[in-house]
Amino acid sequence: MADIQGTYDELFSAVPNALAGLLDEGDAGGSVAVFVDGEPVVDVWGGFADAGRTVPWERDTITGVWSVTKTMTALCALVLADRGDLDPDAPVARYWPEFAASGKEKVLVRHLLSHTAGLPDWDGPIDELYDWQAATARLAAPAPQWEPGSAAGYHSLTQGYLVGEVVRRITGRSVGEFFAGEVAGPLGADFHIGLPAEHDHRVALAVPPPSRDEDYAASAPGADASSTSGTAVRLRDGNSVAWRRAQIPAASGFGNARSVALVQSAVACGGTVRGVRLLSRAGCDRAREEQFSGEDRRLGMPVRWGLGYGLFGDSLGWGGWGGSLVMADPEARMAVAYVTNQMREPAEDTRGLELVMAAYDGLPGLRAVEG
Repeated sequence: MADIQGTYDELFSAVPNALAGLLDEGDAGGSVAVFVDGEPVVDVWGGFADAGRTVPWERDTITGVWSVTKTMTALCALVLADRGDLDPDAPVARYWPEFAASGKEKVLVRHLLSHTAGLPDWDGPIDELYDWQAATARLAAPAPQWEPGSAAGYHSLTQGYLVGEVVRRITGRSVGEFFAGEVAGPLGADFHIGLPAEHDHRVALAVPPPSRDEDYAASAPGADASSTSGTAVRLRDGNSVAWRRAQIPAASGFGNARSVALVQSAVACGGTVRGVRLLSRAGCDRAREEQFSGEDRRLGMPVRWGLGYGLFGDSLGWGGWGGSLVMADPEARMAVAYVTNQMREPAEDTRGLELVMAAYDGLPGLRAVEG
């Protein structure tokens, strides 16, 4: 069995066992964390940080989590809403006047957060993703593809710029700066949107699925890449220095399972984690207000969208291309995060769900001990 490092409560031994199983099946490396009441009951890692399997995955190894980053950007917006600085029901143009072009006057902030704004596709060159002003100017120009709020279509790259520019217009800070100063910093969370060069040595680059190479491109679950409109992002893009340095708030976050679970414990625990209050309880509840339920035009599957999070029963969270995932359960006051450098084909990837279910195995025993 693969060697697993870290610590865990024996009641949650199913989680490190599940991670070991994934490594035994051939995954390169990864980390898993389970936080209950804002404290870790599982914080484990294993495998390798490189495709050649020569560099062990360490406690402080970080990797790109792709669309798990969306939950961090959403949290920034929720913090601003909780402070009264951002109204989710306001037109985006209230904060970003140029956005009103081409009939977008009626696009509301909540439409951006719930993938219902009608601007799902990135049609620009990859290099433009690294230029904030160029990217946001491009997205301010076109007309929506559908009546805002009437349908959902996963805004895989565009959502981060749309929400992030609203954050920037309100605060005067980029979403990465706001996140670092108002969320990650106070919590002591090792998560970054726009990764400084001094952290490069800790990065586990993404490893393509078996029989794929660095030209492997993002596509919707169960769909061919060609069926997803817009410019395709390739694995080599996500492994580039330019990607790490850029703030792509829908997709370029770097962290480990510990940092992801710690941050998202805020929405699992009524807004306060380790004495740091990020949100009111009402602010946490706002994240779970259903904005859309039905077939997503880009993902090609049924989804329920809250304000920036996918909704799954009473839980909320989201996963990233390649397998990383976070799930927060406010009823259980639990956050589960899985971060990996080993990509698998989306249609075949159930790793995150398996680890979440393993975490639930430990809850009854923990509550019994506490009781």
